[in-house]
Amino acid sequence: MRNRERIVSAAREMFVESGADAPLDEIARRAGVGNATLYRHFPDRTALAHEVVVSVMARITHSAERAAAEEADTFDAVRRFAHEAADERFGALCPMLSGTFDHDEPGIAAARGRLEGAVQGLFRRAQAAGRLRADVAVGDLLVALSQLTRPLPGTACPDNDQFVHRHLQLLLDGLEAPGRSPLPGTPATLEGLRRHDR
Repeated sequence: MRNRERIVSAAREMFVESGADAPLDEIARRAGVGNATLYRHFPDRTALAHEVVVSVMARITHSAERAAAEEADTFDAVRRFAHEAADERFGALCPMLSGTFDHDEPGIAAARGRLEGAVQGLFRRAQAAGRLRADVAVGDLLVALSQLTRPLPGTACPDNDQFVHRHLQLLLDGLEAPGRSPLPGTPATLEGLRRHDR
């Protein structure tokens, strides 16, 4: 693995474990490189955080695309994607997206667009097949994934796979059609989430 990839991988692990303020010298140590090598690739924490977020979004997008291509049952594709996305622990990275992080930066916007398109494709196929409730939207799943994989205040990121995947499966059972009861409110669309974040 090249130095840049090792740094990004180590930074993702450290950000998940310790938050966005994880020491850069510890990230370099975990990546097996010197501080100078880290700074040669990433001049500051913001540049490194940007690359980590783009990398995680690309991995989650790839999971959605693989699930769509390889699963015959459309809801199984949604289920597989959700569990693989949970393994990325992207909820722990959400605090890095607040504050001065530029949501409209071209790299971030492009990665987000690919991810949203891939997950919307999974939802559309499953809803068209009658396997996913019609009264839910992509945002409902993404918000839940974010919350399940985000550490509670004063705690580390949940590293208990059984905890995360058990509660995720409970959620997925509620998304599968037919729904057992009407849902209050309206579906959480991507557009609505973006309006809320602004």
